[in-house]
Amino acid sequence: MINTEQTYDYNKAFNWIEGQGKMMYGKNFALNQSDLPVLYKLLAYYLKDEKTANKHGLSIEKGILLTGPIGVGKTSLINIFKFFLKNEDRYIIKTCRDISFEFIEDGYNVIHKYSRGISRQVAVKSFCFDDLGVESSLKYYGNECNVMAEILLSRYDLFVSQKIITHVTTNLSASEIEEIYGNRIRSRMREMFNLISFEKDAPDKRK
Repeated sequence: MINTEQTYDYNKAFNWIEGQGKMMYGKNFALNQSDLPVLYKLLAYYLKDEKTANKHGLSIEKGILLTGPIGVGKTSLINIFKFFLKNEDRYIIKTCRDISFEFIEDGYNVIHKYSRGISRQVAVKSFCFDDLGVESSLKYYGNECNVMAEILLSRYDLFVSQKIITHVTTNLSASEIEEIYGNRIRSRMREMFNLISFEKDAPDKRK
C-alpha cells in the first residue's frame, strides 16, 4: 500500500509466473517479450488491479476470452494464472473436446453438469472451457446438438443472474465463432468476456 493505494510489482509477478511455468511444463518454459501486452492484461485482471485493467478496457467482473494461434501458450497461461485467485474462486479447466466425448456417453446431462446455478444441493464451479471450436455438433439418439453453444447460453444466464464467471480459450476469430455458434452466442460472449488476443502471427512455441 502506498498512500492508501494498492500497488503491484508486475516484474516480480512475471518472475513467479516463469518459475511456476518451469515447474509445471519443464525447464524450457519462458515468457516471450513479444507476448508482454497479453501478459500485462492477464496479470492486471488476475491481480484485480482495477486501475490498470480499466486502462486496458478490461472488467474484472467478466471472464476472459483468450484467443490466438495454435501453440502460443493459451492453455498453459490460463492454467498458471488461476493460482493468483483465491481457492474458492479458482476454476476447473475442461477441454471442449473432452466435454464432447462426455456428451456422446452421457447425453444431455452433460449440458446440465456445466450449466448449473447455485442451489442448496449443488456447489457452483467456475469453469474455463479450453480450445473452443475443436468439438463439433454431435448426435445423441439421433438428435443433433451443439453442446458448447448450449452450455455457453446457460453460462450466460448464470453470469447475468448470479455473476458467475466463465473463461474460454480458442483459436477462433470472432467471425469464426459467429459462423460456428451463431450471432446469438457471439452477442452474449461480448457481454460475458474480456477479449485478450495474441497477435495472429505469434509463433508456435511447441516448435
